[in-house]
Amino acid sequence: MTDPRETGLRYASGPGRWVLAATVLGSAIAGIDATVVGIALPAIGRDFHTGLATLQWVVTAYTLMLAGLLLVAGALGDRYGRRRVFLIGVVWFAVASVLCGIAPNAAVLIAARALQGIGAALLTPGSLAILEASFVPEDRGRAIGAWSGLGGVAMAIGPFLGGYLVQAASWRLIFGINLPIAAAVIALAWRHVPESRDPDADGRVDIAGGALVTLGLVGLTYGLIEGPSSGWDNPAVVVALAGGVALLVAFALWERRARNPMLPLGLFASTQFTATNLVTFVVYGALGGALFLLPIQLQQVSGYTALEAGVSLLPLTAIMLALSARSGALAARIGPRLQMSVGPILVGAGLALFTLVGSGGNYLTDVLPAVAVLGLGLAATVAPLTATVLAAAPARHAGMASAVNNDVARAAALIAVAVLPAAAGITGAAYLRPDQFSTGFHTASLISGGLCVLGGLLAVATIRNPRRAPAVEVAPAQPMSCCLDAPPADVSRHAQARA
Repeated sequence: MTDPRETGLRYASGPGRWVLAATVLGSAIAGIDATVVGIALPAIGRDFHTGLATLQWVVTAYTLMLAGLLLVAGALGDRYGRRRVFLIGVVWFAVASVLCGIAPNAAVLIAARALQGIGAALLTPGSLAILEASFVPEDRGRAIGAWSGLGGVAMAIGPFLGGYLVQAASWRLIFGINLPIAAAVIALAWRHVPESRDPDADGRVDIAGGALVTLGLVGLTYGLIEGPSSGWDNPAVVVALAGGVALLVAFALWERRARNPMLPLGLFASTQFTATNLVTFVVYGALGGALFLLPIQLQQVSGYTALEAGVSLLPLTAIMLALSARSGALAARIGPRLQMSVGPILVGAGLALFTLVGSGGNYLTDVLPAVAVLGLGLAATVAPLTATVLAAAPARHAGMASAVNNDVARAAALIAVAVLPAAAGITGAAYLRPDQFSTGFHTASLISGGLCVLGGLLAVATIRNPRRAPAVEVAPAQPMSCCLDAPPADVSRHAQARA
């Protein structure tokens, strides 16, 4: 990897600020898209006259590609150039966004969303990798902290802007948000971002592992989404579920014997690492499933406009931005166990409070209490969880450990979006029948809340405080910009870890 000192980039320098701007805007593309699409789902469903399964695919097609290819994309950047792969991802994402905006039917939109997910996988690990490779070590923490904070602001603006566009014109315009940002990123990165590679990444990229895990997730997701409507004994559903499970098992076996695995399974030999990822899976799965349904509830049942639904979660982002750094500092002093135990329980309480959201739609009494409690729970959980993942892995695998945690969260949300609606009795065109959808949403909120409480109890039973508090690794507590999508990951060097 290029020595950061050789690049001469300091945080306060002009070139350093340009690099920071390029990476912030690049990561914002994927972050904004992840938040605005949920706001547009009811409008998409009305335009295409589709059932809930199609809306699930609009979300999961993107997440499938992102989760399945994230680690492979990081490895490509390490070997072939992080700036190069980052720029390819930005261009790819922009082209896919155009296809989403002009999609003539739901099938084309889903395919374009899958292409967007590939672009997101290519650009997501690159943003942090570029920061780590470009700045001198003493300025790196400050640069990453600024990246996190500014990324959080971008994600807060996304739902507001997306809701306005859906309400004022068309859901198709939300995909146009990405185009001017992508153009700015390409111009800045081409001129100001230095190229860097990992000199140790001389083995073959684990394309086979990426293909196995992606196809396995596709099969599993297809079966879980189509099962409730087509019947669990439908041959296509049975084949998809069985094939998905078989491919995921094959992925694990392949990674165990591959020369350069994209996922070193030895990481899971650490009980702390495995337990933290289990907590992540439960909490972020519950969160992803509930937040998939919430915008539909607010618009179809409570009568919110798309703009009102878009801004309804802004207090959550504000709480995260205000408290995440303090939460990380507290965990550094006392250890992560208390916050990782109490935080998920607060998240569960916030999700359960969404049962107050009904046809009345009063924001101050029905929505804000849930959002506030949810924000406090996430602020308590996210930074300690990320720090615990990093601390549980050897130093040379720190980037890989964080990337794995990020992927676990995305896979959990993917499965939850596929499973939770059916578990709550929401299938077919139920989202068009307010009374039926509201009943199912309240059930889903309670299920999600209960899962988060389970995650907190799991943390009580499995997470242990270190004997000595870490010194500098968790002090910055930067990770707070992905609270509605996945735990933030310092994936900057995740592909350096070769088993």
